[in-house]
Amino acid sequence: MTPSVVTYALDRLADLGIGHVFGVPGDYAFPINDAVEVHRRLSWVPSANELNAAYAADGYARRRGAAIVCTTYGVGELSALNGLMGSMAERLPVFHLVGTPSLRIVRQGLICHHTLGDRNYDRFEAISASASCVSARLTPENAVIELERVIDKALEESRPAYLTFPMDLALMPITGTPIQGSPLGVIDQHDSVAAELEAVLDLLEARIASASRPVVLPTITLKRFGLVNAFEEFLKASGLAYATTPMDKALLSEQHPAFLGMYNGGRSTPAALQSVVEDADLVVDLGGLVLEDLNTGLWSGSLDPNRIVALHADWVQAGHQVFTSVSISDVLAGLTRRFQSSSNRLSYWGEHRPVQPAPMLPRVGAPDQPTDSASFYPRLQQFLRPNDLLLSETGTCLLKLNAIRLPDGVTMESQTLWGSIGWGTPAALGCALAEPERRVVLVTGDGAHQLTVQEIGVMGFTGVNPVVIVLNNGLHGIEALISETGHAYNDLPPWRYANIPAALGCKGWWCGRAGTVAELEQAFSAISAHQGAAYLEVLIPAEESQPLAEEVIEIFHQTTTPKSALPD
Repeated sequence: MTPSVVTYALDRLADLGIGHVFGVPGDYAFPINDAVEVHRRLSWVPSANELNAAYAADGYARRRGAAIVCTTYGVGELSALNGLMGSMAERLPVFHLVGTPSLRIVRQGLICHHTLGDRNYDRFEAISASASCVSARLTPENAVIELERVIDKALEESRPAYLTFPMDLALMPITGTPIQGSPLGVIDQHDSVAAELEAVLDLLEARIASASRPVVLPTITLKRFGLVNAFEEFLKASGLAYATTPMDKALLSEQHPAFLGMYNGGRSTPAALQSVVEDADLVVDLGGLVLEDLNTGLWSGSLDPNRIVALHADWVQAGHQVFTSVSISDVLAGLTRRFQSSSNRLSYWGEHRPVQPAPMLPRVGAPDQPTDSASFYPRLQQFLRPNDLLLSETGTCLLKLNAIRLPDGVTMESQTLWGSIGWGTPAALGCALAEPERRVVLVTGDGAHQLTVQEIGVMGFTGVNPVVIVLNNGLHGIEALISETGHAYNDLPPWRYANIPAALGCKGWWCGRAGTVAELEQAFSAISAHQGAAYLEVLIPAEESQPLAEEVIEIFHQTTTPKSALPD
């Protein structure tokens, strides 16, 4: 039987290994909703709203490699845009499926709901398409060829795709021959031109051999294109050491013998790492560093571009030299082979590292002492176990977590570049569904949590078992940090956070509240022993969220008229 347009589209996306669809039902999207409901490889996840659905799909794509979010025309798709723009910024292939009015309505010029009443039925397409790298309106005639184009482009760019389904056309059979797709992991996103590739390999081999202080800076591009294992093999073959920026934290275990620490300009951890990276005579940038404010210690780093060889997804730059049509996967594989066949393995691991990474934090705080950041983070560090996925919400908790060294085998996700507060809770849901074999540990502030807390109920509904830790300081702490104290707009309504899972229908969850160090230790012990999800509220003093120094805030915002410097 020939599949319908919408069934075929879902089949092709499921071929990639996607198993869930996040969304909110809507009448124009009913053909998509109905097709998901009966699809043997896909499960519907009933998100509380479209923004949360997009955030959850973002988290899912981080761990599964791609995701689907489904919304309805106009009101639904526009509500999802912030989340999808975040996936654009953070390079995640989320397929946005939108049901639109039937062409029968459009051809008659009938005014329908979810419009401005002006018969402009295409008004929202350009807006939603701007949150994607590729888009298409699927019809029976173009479904087969357009889906191949859209999927190929979304995976090549590792960014969202936007697909619209007019209600009547979505139900019609396709006219082409269906294609059986391949799962992610066996699809090559980029091909290399042989001459360009060999030139890059020759250049890198020579630059590495002549360098006396080389360092590698890997980026999340490696994770987006499934190259983390290839990167680890490259390290093993070469003997080079590496550091990460905040955006790329825990790409490999931070107990890896080649790990140096967190390079973040003047806020690097350990502090000596800044000079190690900036004084290196060769920096191998694997994936393209994002020189954003929070990824560079407020632009306090100083990297000499002439010492950097930057490997982007499909091109390479070394000073004034640019090589095109070169796949980063081919470069990693080629360099690894060359090092494996050479007897000149470098040795920058373990005790030979130019700087040792920061040690684990010492436990501080007496049992009866009120909880604060100083007592919380060392205990969180010890609470984490191998194979955990630590997910940090945007906010002061992210700044704290970036600076600590994670235990062996712990990986981490954050939204450093886009930085939308509220992302963390739905993203944790997506991560937990994408990798049910991992324990997801979410650390979020109370301000961000209040924005998207409804997804706790979806967690209970879907049966995932995360550990949700809410740091309650009663205010938008990150905003207070970069503004001034005393602003009423930073204050939050006081919620009884530990009661939320039960109120939202979650069953079998461990829930509790810690206001002293003893209570915190007891809570972590109880959660570790509990077989299921957990929700912990930890009190943090509001006084910790003191504004940064005026000169630091000025660097961050740059609102003051510069003072003219007179020549000598």
